[in-house]
Amino acid sequence: MSKIPFTELETVAYCPRKGYYRRQDDIEIPDLVTERRRLAFEYDRLLDAPDSELADRPLEVPPARFRANLERATEFDAWDHLRSPETRDRLVEGKDCRGIVHKVLVRDPPIPSMVFTGTPPETGVWEPQSVRAVAAAKALSWEHERPIEHAFVEYPACGVVRKLRLSTRRKATYRRALRTARALDGPPPRLTNRSKCDACEYRAECGVKTRTLRSLLGG
Repeated sequence: MSKIPFTELETVAYCPRKGYYRRQDDIEIPDLVTERRRLAFEYDRLLDAPDSELADRPLEVPPARFRANLERATEFDAWDHLRSPETRDRLVEGKDCRGIVHKVLVRDPPIPSMVFTGTPPETGVWEPQSVRAVAAAKALSWEHERPIEHAFVEYPACGVVRKLRLSTRRKATYRRALRTARALDGPPPRLTNRSKCDACEYRAECGVKTRTLRSLLGG
C-alpha cells in the first residue's frame, strides 16, 4: 500500500473532497509561502532586527507583537535546536506516510518541527495542521524505532512556536485522516460546513454554491 504524503493528510483532515481534487493536481508552492517559511530559519537575526526591517518582511502581525511572540518562544528548552536546527527540510519515510519535516531537532528522541505560514488559533494548533505534525512524528518514530510523543509547530509570520503533545485524541484524528486518504477513489460527499468552501480553489469542480456578500446582506 502506498504511503500517504503529509500534505494530503492535512488536506483531507480539512476537507476530504478537497483532498480528492488536489490529488489530481501538481501543486506549486506560492512565493509567499516560501518567503514565510524562510523566516523560521532566521529567528536569531529577526529578534534583533529593527522595526523598519521587520516591516519589510512578510509578517502577519506588527513588528512589536512579532518580537514579543518570538521572545516567548525562546523559553522552550529546545530553543537552541529550533533557532538553529541540525537538519532541515528532510524527507522522512514512515510505515504509512511520508513527507518533508521542516526541522528535525536532534534530541533523544529526535523531535519534528513543522512550519506553517498562516496565523495560529488563540491556543493550540489548527486540527489539519495537528494531523500533519502527528504524521511527521509518526514517520520519524518509524525511522528511528523510537517513540516520539511531542512535536513543535511554528507560525513564523507571527513569531509563534507551540509544543504539541501527541495525545490520544490527536493520534485518533491522524488515523481517521489516514483511512480517509486511503479510501479516496472518487469525490467524497460535500461538507455540510460550507464556510470552508468560500476560499477553496476547487469550488467550480466541486459544484458547491457559496453565499456572496450581497446575499448575506439580503441583496
